[in-house]
This record gives sequence, C-alpha cells and structure tokens, in this order.
Amino acid sequence: MALTQERKQELIEQYKVHESDTGSPEVQIAILTENINNLNSHLRTHKKDHHSRRGLLKMVGQRRNLLSYLKNKDITRYRTLVDKLGLRR
Repeated sequence: MALTQERKQELIEQYKVHESDTGSPEVQIAILTENINNLNSHLRTHKKDHHSRRGLLKMVGQRRNLLSYLKNKDITRYRTLVDKLGLRR
C-alpha cells in the first residue's frame, strides 16, 4: 500500500534538514524505509507476489545507494539517521 500524503508530510517534517527541505537524502531514505516496511508486511501475506518483490528490491537498492552517498558526504548525519530509523542493527 502506498504512503498517504499525510504520512509523507509527517516524515518530511521529522527528517528535514532545513525549512523548505523535501528532497534531502535523509527525507528520501526515511520515505523509502517506510515504503519498504509496508511492502515487507504485504509480502508476508502474499508470498507469491513477485512483481511487488521486484519493486521492493529496487527500493532497497535505491536506499542503499542513498545511504552510501550520505555516509561518504557526512558521516555524523549518516549515523544519526541510521540510529533514528533503526537500520543496521
């Protein structure tokens, strides 16, 4: 299930870097993480939905690329984001 507009705005407000921020890596990673979690729960019940599984793998790859970009650019922002989102246990 796709994110609602309200939930997306909540994520943007929570992870934005500056006032008019909508596309920073932190915001993009937070939105992707929310989508990935929703799709994971969908795939637990619909095990044979391979089209959605492919979309999930694409999102995971995109999030990985954004995380590596943020890690190379600013390691402190990367670490705080990973702690906030609960990634990399």
